[in-house]
Amino acid sequence: MTATIDHRTRTAAPTSASPRIVRPRPIPGGSARVDTRALRKGGRGIHVATPQLELSTKPSALVLRTARLSGPVFRDEAAELTGLSISTVNRQVGALLKAGLLRERADLAPAGAIGRPRLPFELNVSTFLTLGIHIGYKVTSITTHDLLHRVVGAIQIPTPIADTPEQTLAAIGESAQRFLGRWTSRRVLWAGVAVGGRVSSGGFVDHPRLGWENAPVGQVIAESVGLPVSVASHVEAMAAAELVVNPSGSDADQRSSFLYFYAREMVGIAFSVDGTVHTPAGGPPVIGHFPASGTTLLDPNRTGRLEPTVSDTGVVEAAQSLNLPVNDIEGVVAMARSGDATARALLEERAQVLGRTVALIADIFNPDHVILGGQAFTDYPTTLPVVAGSLRETSVVPNRDVRVSHSGTTVQQQAAGAVSLDAVYSDPLAALAVTE
Repeated sequence: MTATIDHRTRTAAPTSASPRIVRPRPIPGGSARVDTRALRKGGRGIHVATPQLELSTKPSALVLRTARLSGPVFRDEAAELTGLSISTVNRQVGALLKAGLLRERADLAPAGAIGRPRLPFELNVSTFLTLGIHIGYKVTSITTHDLLHRVVGAIQIPTPIADTPEQTLAAIGESAQRFLGRWTSRRVLWAGVAVGGRVSSGGFVDHPRLGWENAPVGQVIAESVGLPVSVASHVEAMAAAELVVNPSGSDADQRSSFLYFYAREMVGIAFSVDGTVHTPAGGPPVIGHFPASGTTLLDPNRTGRLEPTVSDTGVVEAAQSLNLPVNDIEGVVAMARSGDATARALLEERAQVLGRTVALIADIFNPDHVILGGQAFTDYPTTLPVVAGSLRETSVVPNRDVRVSHSGTTVQQQAAGAVSLDAVYSDPLAALAVTE
């Protein structure tokens, strides 16, 4: 019985888009409070959507996806790739060209070709952007994305600490609005927020770790940045980035099932089957309380639970209990890379615990693929063989296909981008109508 892990990671973000840390402005005691009653009534300009997180079958979405994955492409080729009639493709291409989402490439027309059907078309990546926000327990990422989901710009801020969720969200929204000021020559279509916890219709979020209950994430961010907003659970958004946005792989492969397992400061899972990320009505599955027995170095407080054991904070606490001079997970990783045996043993033990947990959950879902995401897997890839070995020893399924997320260390950025692009990818013409 073997498990294979592809150690290679790839990201669509250009090197120039590497995030820089920005310290947010202090939050005044009460001035950042938002009147959520007015927002819940649907204040002027507020549009909060529930993302679909799926491979849409709408004709306009099929044509747009073909341009994104295969462009420049001719209309007859698009008809063959999508299964649509040539007349339907012509109508959709015409509408998407008029909307500016597609552009024609006259320079690539065959010699002697007459008429627009012989002009190839491609995605217009020069006009539009979307805004992505990933709200983490400690760090919030703010990004802009083009229609290929590439990161055009990125910053990180410490997640603000305030008296109320509304104040925290208003501070994040203010940072995002200032960041958008860099892109005055581009039209920003949509904002997407990926956040831990349970997301309800209307973009309200319960996040026990942050102490949020029914926090009006969608409304406050929409009010702050002046854009329509989609809000999704962050692990489901990460799975969507693999499914919908990642340009590699065939459509048939994308429509197979996969289990997405995320680990960093929090742990979580999402499941996708037949081109759709499953979003349970009761919220995403909770696995942080799963048992994490058999540790010797980790979990010095002996909680016996998964998240306190394998989270970045848990690893740092274990390292400090062993007298390692570290303050954060980066310090532990740096010591392991420099040859410190204790730091390396800590990270290897975390890999063993994660491998066992992945195996048990995968045996329940029995997906075609397992995708591992989050810095617990990518920050110190030397431990990936340990994950594979632990998974192999625990699982009853031989040769399970296990892969590392293509998003690599930018997984949070890619998740936020997937949510910000969801409306455009699902129904592009309807999404643009909302922004008019």
